[in-house]
Amino acid sequence: MQEQGTTAPVPPAVRRDPVVNAIGITDIVDALAAGLRDFRRAPQFGLFFGAIYAGGGLLIILTASAFQMSYLSYPLAAGFALIGPFIAVGLYEVSRRLEAGETLSWPSVLGVVWAQRGREISWMAFVVLFVLIMWMYQVRLLLALFLGFQSFATFGEFVSEVVSTPEGLMFLLVGHVVGAILSVILFSLTVISFPLLMDRDRDFITAMITSVRAVVTSPLPMVGWAIVVTVTLIISMMPAFMGLLVTLPVLGHTTWHLYRRCVAPEPAATVAST
Repeated sequence: MQEQGTTAPVPPAVRRDPVVNAIGITDIVDALAAGLRDFRRAPQFGLFFGAIYAGGGLLIILTASAFQMSYLSYPLAAGFALIGPFIAVGLYEVSRRLEAGETLSWPSVLGVVWAQRGREISWMAFVVLFVLIMWMYQVRLLLALFLGFQSFATFGEFVSEVVSTPEGLMFLLVGHVVGAILSVILFSLTVISFPLLMDRDRDFITAMITSVRAVVTSPLPMVGWAIVVTVTLIISMMPAFMGLLVTLPVLGHTTWHLYRRCVAPEPAATVAST
């Protein structure tokens, strides 16, 4: 029995899970238009982050070539594309500031990016890195299973072996199937989670669950967006990654606007009912 004069404990505030909205193809088109508009409004930031991404990809390929492992150029480039959402964190902040009418400056944008090192986005970066490691591990495993432990002096020699032998064709088939599965998993976990973590004080588990819910709620538009991203990145990487100077910022800004359409605004406060 409660003692007279004491106050009943107040239930703690409960933060509800983010509300996910269903979207359509028109939302993807509108988000793309908004992403292109953001890039035009602040091209210096887009080109900066695009240059970091393009330079990183080029450095990875050159490093593989220097260690006489140029035959890994294709899987390395494909795996490198997986970390795009993490590189685009600064672009989400640019779009957020443009949307809110806040001042854009290098200290403000880079300061927010630097501040993420101790927040939940660091854990999301670990998730992306883990999937990238798994991707490269399965590439090495499939190479050993189908092509043995032979090495290739040049990338051309590797391509010739892969496309002209039954073992090489099986390597391509199985490798692309496994890669597609990993890509779908990572896309589902990250398409909404990175911008959500930039925008709200949430844990990375909630962010990943919300991202998966967004994909499940609107599967066809999200599949369409995944295809757009994949095709755009492939084309952008062909001219020595230089196409990423423009396509990464546009895709990054678009992802922010897609997040704003997929996830409803957060209510001011939610208190558990008693």
